[in-house]
Amino acid sequence: MGLKLATIPKAERDGVEAEVLEAYDHSLETLSNLGAEIVEINVPFRFDDCREPHSTIMNSEAYAYFRELIDDTSSLIDESVRAGISSGRAISPRQYLDAFELVSRFKAQISDALVGVDALLTPTTETVALEIDGLDLTRRPVRFTRFVNDLGMCGLAVPNGKSAKGLPTSLQIVCRENQERLALRIGLAFEQATDWRLRPSMFRDADRRQQRAR
Repeated sequence: MGLKLATIPKAERDGVEAEVLEAYDHSLETLSNLGAEIVEINVPFRFDDCREPHSTIMNSEAYAYFRELIDDTSSLIDESVRAGISSGRAISPRQYLDAFELVSRFKAQISDALVGVDALLTPTTETVALEIDGLDLTRRPVRFTRFVNDLGMCGLAVPNGKSAKGLPTSLQIVCRENQERLALRIGLAFEQATDWRLRPSMFRDADRRQQRAR
């Protein structure tokens, strides 16, 4: 493969489910066996630090665009969505600009951290896929995906395992902006070396059972 691929900093492993980390570490081993050099980088901020500026920018812009719908209490909008976007009403121009400034700083810092590195590898989410039954709608497992969008990078998620219950996990391949071709190249090499995309999950098993019952 001849590429240098970075792992997440050790601090970012905190809070990630054991089965997700196990699948992630096996993925690193697979790519290493394909000839990639696996390195650890130092990122001077936590990925979750993107949460606040992200929310500030998103809710400010969303409220500016959808103001009439949000303020009309008779409009057919989910109330949890309305509440989130409504917070944009109180965001000042100064707060909006400060959020952009912080994002720009993070973007420069991660660019420096990735000098000489072709891609950053992360779990896609902290947990295995969440089951619909009993789903907690307040839970937003976007720690490893939010910063990719915020910092103008590109990411590709590929299957890399499944839990003891048959719930899938995935590997995220993060590259610099306009490097989609490289992310796809890495993802293709990984998929050709593994068969996770072909293995049935609990969802496919359930679909088959439903089809047989008809």
